Amino acid sequence: MRVLVTGHQGYLGSIMVPVLRSHGHEVTGLDSGLFADCLLGPAPDDPPALRLDLRDVTASHLTGFDAVIHLAALSNDPLGFLEPRITYEINHQASVQLARCAKAAGVRRFLYASTCSVYGSAGDELVDENAPLRPLTPYAESKVRVEDDVAAMADSGFSPVFLRNATAFGFSPRLRADIVLNNLAGSAYLTGQVRVLSDGTPWRPLVHAQDIAEAFAHALVAPTERVHCAAFNVGTETNNVTVAQIAEAVAATVPGASVAITGESGPDPRSYRVDFSAVRRAFEGYEARWTVRDGAVELYHSYRRFGLTPEAFAGRYTRLAHLSRLQEAGELDSTLRFQRIGVSDA
Repeated sequence: MRVLVTGHQGYLGSIMVPVLRSHGHEVTGLDSGLFADCLLGPAPDDPPALRLDLRDVTASHLTGFDAVIHLAALSNDPLGFLEPRITYEINHQASVQLARCAKAAGVRRFLYASTCSVYGSAGDELVDENAPLRPLTPYAESKVRVEDDVAAMADSGFSPVFLRNATAFGFSPRLRADIVLNNLAGSAYLTGQVRVLSDGTPWRPLVHAQDIAEAFAHALVAPTERVHCAAFNVGTETNNVTVAQIAEAVAATVPGASVAITGESGPDPRSYRVDFSAVRRAFEGYEARWTVRDGAVELYHSYRRFGLTPEAFAGRYTRLAHLSRLQEAGELDSTLRFQRIGVSDA
């Protein structure tokens, strides 16, 4: 299958591409390069790619592809609150336009990376794909809007699938340090302290980036009648954990690390536990396998092996800080477009 992956130079994309290749797919990327240099360790073997801002995609760019996997987004809640207009422009409007272009180009399957954070504050009960959607941030709200708008395009020739990923974790050659397990493991490695700013009680469903990639690989080839215009939570019930439990798993992994739950940021309203049984039923042979403890061990050894530094942890690998640095250097304008960007045909 010929597959286009948007955001292939991001945290998830850098894991997704080799997984798709291992399943025998021909992969092409599409990325503006915002996070291409956020490397820790050797650079991955990127596929042929279109260097292109998501907002500039046309149907001609998508001609000849069997499927589009749409990962590209501004994936950070603090960034969404800082620039909500741009978050909606990229995450919502450009994503819907991408789907329109894909349909016009004859792409038959469109896999969209949504999020379990669409459930917002759901309490202690397990929520499945039919639960009410209560997004609490511009990021999560943009995901809900895309699901609604793209679902309206579905027909016999265009089959969208919405994969609501749990909070990602795990090492990627293009690291993100501003997601909860990666962040706490980095803090423990660099300072010896697992510092939790909330009270530690909110529930979070977690899933390894590798398990997300495998879910997308299964969704590409699943029978249409099982997945057409459907949403699937991606993760495992084993990884429905509290922030305090994540912190304890990290402390048990990093030698000499201790947990400090400060509560200084106040209670976090985002708390939800998720039912992942539908994805196992729909994707034959699929199961998310990485535990939180597995991820903590992987991250600790990767941070040691590749020499994570405090400066990079707080800068290059933190989305908001990285984009702010690019703007201050004059590389990005106020709309997060590169001042100069060319398009290279794949």
